[in-house]
Amino acid sequence: MSLAHNHPAYLAHHFSDMEQQKASAKLGMWIFLLTEILLFGGLFCAYAVFRSWNPQMFLNAHKHLNVILGTVNTAVLISSSLTMALAIRSLQVDKKRPAIIFLLLTLAFAATFLVIKYFEYAHKIHLGQLPGKFYTYTGIEGTNPHIFFSIYFAMTGLHGLHILVGMIVISWVLVNTVKDKYSSEYYTPVENAGLYWHLVDLIWIYLFPLLYLIG
Repeated sequence: MSLAHNHPAYLAHHFSDMEQQKASAKLGMWIFLLTEILLFGGLFCAYAVFRSWNPQMFLNAHKHLNVILGTVNTAVLISSSLTMALAIRSLQVDKKRPAIIFLLLTLAFAATFLVIKYFEYAHKIHLGQLPGKFYTYTGIEGTNPHIFFSIYFAMTGLHGLHILVGMIVISWVLVNTVKDKYSSEYYTPVENAGLYWHLVDLIWIYLFPLLYLIG
């Protein structure tokens, strides 16, 4: 029997076996996630510094965020992490149809998150609660409340961009799942997409209390 005959279609030529390919892919993904943590870590440091300088202003400004919408979005993202994990589990046991359904649900939850965030942004734009020199709102006590909203838009905006990227990646693995490219023998791309999505969820779990629940 020839070596080519034993070579799985999804095994890249520069790997000796599937275990090596999976380990390499996951290591690369974890390194990438580390860079993402460093990126958001800079914003978290900025938040800590400016809040320590303006504690009362941050307390006053956070009251103008919609806690209900933030709570709903938190529940939505946690639910999306669950459906993503269930999609991976479905592929591990060769259940293609449930995997497709769970991936679609994950995309639906992600879209719901962005729609809610759109309404939050639209309301703040209407009131003039904008970053830096664009801030025109006068209903918050304290010095330079625009600093809080600058940090708010920077952190939630970057997070929203990651949501969009995650939706693109999940859509890609969804299409490949429909095409029968994944199974219990090979589902590494879906697993890596799940790792990315869980990080996006975890970052929001930190953002929510820091921005919405200061008081």
